[in-house]
Amino acid sequence: MKKKFIIVLLLISAFSYGQSVKNENSNTPFPFKNGEWLKFRMSYSNFFNAGYSTIEVKEIKNNKEEAFHIIGKGKTTGLISLFFKVKDNYQSYMYKESLKPYRFIRKINEGGYTKDKEILFNYEANEATVKDYKHNKVEKHPISSDIQDILSSLYFLRNQNLSDLEIGDDVEIKMFFDEEITNFKLHFLGKEIIRTKFGKIKTLKFRPLVQAGRVFKEQESVSIWVTDDENKIPLRIKASLAVGSLRADLDAFKGLAHPFNIIFNN
Repeated sequence: MKKKFIIVLLLISAFSYGQSVKNENSNTPFPFKNGEWLKFRMSYSNFFNAGYSTIEVKEIKNNKEEAFHIIGKGKTTGLISLFFKVKDNYQSYMYKESLKPYRFIRKINEGGYTKDKEILFNYEANEATVKDYKHNKVEKHPISSDIQDILSSLYFLRNQNLSDLEIGDDVEIKMFFDEEITNFKLHFLGKEIIRTKFGKIKTLKFRPLVQAGRVFKEQESVSIWVTDDENKIPLRIKASLAVGSLRADLDAFKGLAHPFNIIFNN
């Protein structure tokens, strides 16, 4: 159950899209702002409440440079927590100008499996320093100048222009996670109106290509819906697993930078 639950948390945290992975004009308003807070509800096989995850945005300064502090948390609740408790904390620090991370924190406890790591990104040296506090060791890894972590990628790519997307487009972004560079790919499936607790919402639908066999039923067993508006926030995620299924839905939000468009008369 651990890997199944964590995969969904990471999909929410690391959701990424956009044909062109380049910075938009810095004068263009961001699709997010200080105080944005998103809460997602996890359910297993559309029956059990598996837990919740939240992602929050704060504005800070680092060496007098304006930056964002992204905080992602997740935990199991209810019946699932009786068998397997999860308490995860992910944090990313990224400069406003480039929307690239300079620091990443990962503190997790998943049924007794723990990690306590910090990553410092140096783009001048194209190097990531990984500090493992649990095992008291430090390692350095080569990176490229366009690398992101799993939290910063969400906000970096929310800032991209989606107007040129066409059905069938494949998208890719590089992320540094678990001391490895991962090429995260998505397939754009088109636009769709879905029902939510807030009402009907216009969305963009994507399908990430995942590794089949260990957790998922097949390579294309995960679907992601994103609001088709200026916020571009993940709205729903569905994953068919080897046993059962997992679903994550936006459960609450506040502090959005733009109106949350709801279709009332359709």
